[in-house]
Amino acid sequence: MSLLKNNPTETQAWQKLKKHFYEIQFVKMQELFAQNPNRIREFNIRWNDFLIDFSKNRITAETINLLIELAEETGLKTGIDALVNGEIINETENRKVLHTDLRTSKDKQTDDVAAALKQMQHFCESIINGTLKGSTGKAFTDVINIGIGGSDLGPKLVTEALADYKNHLNVHYISNIDNDSIQCLKKKLQAETTLVIIVSKSFTTLETISNADIFKEWLLQNNLKTSYHLVAVSSNIAEAVNYGVEQQNIFPMWDYVGGRYSLWSTVGLSTALSIGFDRFEELLHGAHQMDEHFINTPFKQNIPVILALLSVWYNNFFCFETEAVIPYVDKLKMLPAYLQQVVMESNGKNTDRQGNPVNYETGTIVWGEVGTNSQHAFFQLFHQGTKMIPTDFIGFVNPYFPSDLHDLLMANFFAQTEALMNGKEGNYHHTDEDTDKNAKYKEFKGNRPSNTILIDKLTPKSLGSLLAMYEHKTFVQGFIWNIYSFDQFGVEYGKVLANNIKAELKEKHIKQHDCSTSFLLNYYLKNKNAN
Repeated sequence: MSLLKNNPTETQAWQKLKKHFYEIQFVKMQELFAQNPNRIREFNIRWNDFLIDFSKNRITAETINLLIELAEETGLKTGIDALVNGEIINETENRKVLHTDLRTSKDKQTDDVAAALKQMQHFCESIINGTLKGSTGKAFTDVINIGIGGSDLGPKLVTEALADYKNHLNVHYISNIDNDSIQCLKKKLQAETTLVIIVSKSFTTLETISNADIFKEWLLQNNLKTSYHLVAVSSNIAEAVNYGVEQQNIFPMWDYVGGRYSLWSTVGLSTALSIGFDRFEELLHGAHQMDEHFINTPFKQNIPVILALLSVWYNNFFCFETEAVIPYVDKLKMLPAYLQQVVMESNGKNTDRQGNPVNYETGTIVWGEVGTNSQHAFFQLFHQGTKMIPTDFIGFVNPYFPSDLHDLLMANFFAQTEALMNGKEGNYHHTDEDTDKNAKYKEFKGNRPSNTILIDKLTPKSLGSLLAMYEHKTFVQGFIWNIYSFDQFGVEYGKVLANNIKAELKEKHIKQHDCSTSFLLNYYLKNKNAN
């Protein structure tokens, strides 16, 4: 079974939404709250230790009903079923999309997934307890994860987010081919107590293998047997063995899991080493619980579905092109960068599932920063700028270390959503003596939408649920937009060009390019090592 192929703009629900938009586009949220003091009761979802407040959006009950009608008319339920039942929904690459299988309950795991998790568990426990050592007999103290894209962003995010749960191992991430940064890291580490994990599905990824070569040479320079220190996560076992990785230290990857959805697999090995395998399983369990919620909950109370529909509402009817994610906890500072890949690599497409150019907007631009840092950076634009940026605020009721300071952090969290919605009038309606000459400049119009995602505590389980929530939100967006969310041909083409240019730079012979690229390449060659 293939995915249904419906141009959303040709549905009856889309036409109703257009009419509805013209009726309420200038309605102010302040008025909606004044008309219905209990508005929050209609627009919140409570699930496990999550509370989603979406009342501060430019919507009415009719808006939500029409958006759900759009989801139903485009056949979203059949799309969800196709996803989790292993249908080939990545049709352009003829692949299933089964990242949900990686975190399913043990009684439903495939043999391959169960075997990989068991291999991860044994390996992690052996490294953490010191049974498995380096070539000089010393226990490992540091782990370097070398990967790029999904082989870096997901594991790095989770490892940083769960730093409160880390053990004695220090985990470092290398993705960019930046030798200056690599040399700084090498100076901090002892080669004989360092484990290097090379994460590449093909084991030919240019950036990853180039960086791996540097660390392999570093190990050799320190007279170490690389077979003790190198680990691979790859589907190309032969190439990894040829590189010098022992077969028992190669962890599998599968074609049915895209890179940006792979942190739940053996790609998460570095995270499992940092927090222990039991905590990694809690992460998987949290994601699985969100999967179950997504699959089984009616759309009106379905968190990923509601968040996705709101995004479609703003992107396609209000023409708001970006959305921000603001986590009020430092440990989630990587979340916006992680979501940029999940969302923009998935839904940055201009061709629909019938092969036609789309005649409507697809992927949104996602960005953000942690609060309260962001308040002192770009929130000025949020409050008084000409751009409208729907924003997800993510906060936690209980910190890992209880403190009165957390109340101050959360006071800012709540204040910002209130200010964005209500705004603030300037004092220029009184007598001349009372009038502030800068009143106009101090006025906030308000009526700026946001979602509040309030979670009890940042734990492996709640983090798993949060990340799975955004994965499913992204799927719903792409499904409704009638695009294929699971390929990334735009990324692949750049890799081909990079390999060609690398050869030209090595040979110091620039071939045929456009005049700008030729000029830049020749300038680079001329000035390289000039100093």
